[in-house]
Amino acid sequence: MSMPFYVSPEQVMKDRADYARKGIARGRSLIALECAAGVLIVADNPSRTLSKISEIYDRIAFAAVGKYNEFQMLRVAGVRHADMKGFSYSREDVSAKELANAYAQTLGQVFTHEMKPYEVELLVAEVGSADDDHAEMYHVLYDGVVMDEQDYSVLGGQAEQIVEALKAEYQAGMSLADALKLGAKVLGADEASLTADQLEVALLDRSRVRRAFRRIKGDELNALLA
Repeated sequence: MSMPFYVSPEQVMKDRADYARKGIARGRSLIALECAAGVLIVADNPSRTLSKISEIYDRIAFAAVGKYNEFQMLRVAGVRHADMKGFSYSREDVSAKELANAYAQTLGQVFTHEMKPYEVELLVAEVGSADDDHAEMYHVLYDGVVMDEQDYSVLGGQAEQIVEALKAEYQAGMSLADALKLGAKVLGADEASLTADQLEVALLDRSRVRRAFRRIKGDELNALLA
C-alpha cells in the first residue's frame, strides 16, 4: 500500500505566499499619497483602457496591482457590496474600513482554502469633506492581512525601494503638483521620472461635495507635471 504524499501546513502556506509575491512583484508599482487636496493615487500604467484605479463609492477609491482579471473581479464585488449597503442603510454607513475588512476576509479565505492564491494587492482609500481633513488608506495583502497606512502607501513592484525614497522626500501637506511630481519620480527607473503617457492618476478631492473621485489626465496632467 502506497503512503499518501505529505506536505506540512507550514510549507504549504510558505509556497502559496512565495507564489503570490512573485506574481505581484512582476507587476508595475502603484502609490497613494496624502496631500493638501486629498488622496492622490499614481500608477505606473501606460494602458489607456485597462485601469488600476477606480471609484468604489462617493468618497472611496480602489486601486490594485497584480493579476488584472483577479483584482477586477474584486473591484466589481466591492462596488456591489457598497451599493447594496448604501441602499439598505445609509450612504454614510459605507466606509473604506468596512470594505477593506470585506476584501481581507475574501483574500484570506482564498489564500487558506484554495489551491492558488490571488496574485493581488489592494488599496482602499477614503477622504473626508473640506471641513474634515482626515484620510484613510488600507493596504490589503494577498493573504488577507490589512495595514492601516499613514501619509503614503506603496503596492507591488519595487515597493521597498519606493518606500525608502518616499521616507526621504515626502512632506505632509504637499501641494497636488508636488505630490504628483514626487510620485512620478519615485515610480521611475534609474532616477528618471515617468512621463504623462506612462501614468494613470486619480485624486480623491476633499473639496468636492459628494463624489470625491476624479481622474487627472490630458492637459491637466501635463500642466501639473510641468
